[in-house]
Amino acid sequence: MTDPTDEKMPFTLHLEELKTRLTRVLIAIAVGFVVCYLFKEKLFWALTRPLAAVLPDNGSMIFTSLPEAFFTYLKVSFLASIFLVSPYILYQIWKFVSPGLFSSEKKQVAPFVIFSTIFFLGGSLFAYYIVFPFGFKFFVGFGNDFIRPMLSLREYLSFSMKLLIAFGVIFELPIFMLFLARIGVVNSEFLKKERKYAILLIFIVAAILTPPDAVTQVLMALPLMLLYEISVWVVKAGEKKRALKEDDEGNDKEAEKNE
Repeated sequence: MTDPTDEKMPFTLHLEELKTRLTRVLIAIAVGFVVCYLFKEKLFWALTRPLAAVLPDNGSMIFTSLPEAFFTYLKVSFLASIFLVSPYILYQIWKFVSPGLFSSEKKQVAPFVIFSTIFFLGGSLFAYYIVFPFGFKFFVGFGNDFIRPMLSLREYLSFSMKLLIAFGVIFELPIFMLFLARIGVVNSEFLKKERKYAILLIFIVAAILTPPDAVTQVLMALPLMLLYEISVWVVKAGEKKRALKEDDEGNDKEAEKNE
């Protein structure tokens, strides 16, 4: 079913639209980067605090090349900029996909941006406050008097950035499932029926997105399974809402015919 008020856009216009949205996103990230770089030391301290809390006494980090510390500050500022402007990034994503939605659904931009931002930041906070302390304590615990942890800035930054972004993205699962349901790709019955395959896929995704260890894989897979169940509930609630709306519209049309 298509919205009669909308016209299909040519493929070249889709590409132009994508280019425009990407340009705006990059400009927003660049502006956010400048702002975040002014607070680079505080941001770096915040990012490394979970590790510093579990390192042995007098523990520290090292850098093995001259420009490594400088580029570390740049990367930290870039990461912080993504989180800072994430509402605007999500808004641009909505504006890109909205031409394919119904007129009534296009008006849901505010709920989409708000809830998408909450889920994205919530996933990253889950990684920072739950996964980081537990995972770092687990790995550092293998050190002893002979084997001492000497972590480089580059390795730690790569590890932490990957997890923060990965958890932020996977926590968007309910929003993504709701979108697929709106365009008719999935429904609540399909999600329930394919639950066992979804769980297998969840562990595969967790293995791909996390470092090669069972601890962080499980810490990602468990909330993903919970989010999948939330997605089923969200899709089902959306179906009930649409069914009620269609019934109301059908009753209105029937009343008009009787008149």
